[in-house]
Amino acid sequence: MDTATLQAQQTFFVKQRITLMINRYEVWTADQSGQPQTQVAFVEQKRMTLKEQVTLYTDDRKSGVVAGFKARKVLDLGGAYDVTDGSGAPVGLFRKDFARSLLRSTWHIEQPGRPVTTGQERSLVVALVRRFTDFSFLPYHFDFAVDGNPVFSVVKKWGIRDKYVVSINDPQIDRRLVIAMAVGLDALQSR
Repeated sequence: MDTATLQAQQTFFVKQRITLMINRYEVWTADQSGQPQTQVAFVEQKRMTLKEQVTLYTDDRKSGVVAGFKARKVLDLGGAYDVTDGSGAPVGLFRKDFARSLLRSTWHIEQPGRPVTTGQERSLVVALVRRFTDFSFLPYHFDFAVDGNPVFSVVKKWGIRDKYVVSINDPQIDRRLVIAMAVGLDALQSR
């Protein structure tokens, strides 16, 4: 899918594939109800690497690259991840706000020419229960906004496999950055 068509999408469906040594995800365009339509990315993240690097391929044959993200440092509590396009050119970055994440996970997204977008777990109660119990199956939802104006949301669905519906409100946010953040929420959230 070309960048202009990808940028026109308002809803995505993200599903994790269960594998042993590599986190894999499928990203699909979705209809208004969140039902998958057309696959736009196949994502792989190697586990137990010193420096996180995740590639968003155009398909599971890895015939092209949509985008990718890479950690700036080997170990960083408030980790920052640079997002690049298929040719390696910068798209933006996302970073965890370590202090604010002690109670409720908080992330910041930076895209050139735009104000910083901040995303936070929607429910403080769910955030606290997840931190102080072994209930890792609880669905968590993130809302991303600029000055109180919604930019996009990531809603985790109930199920054995991790599934998310990503709804975009702001037409200016780069969809590659949104998809990278949505995958990052699952792949990096427990770190």
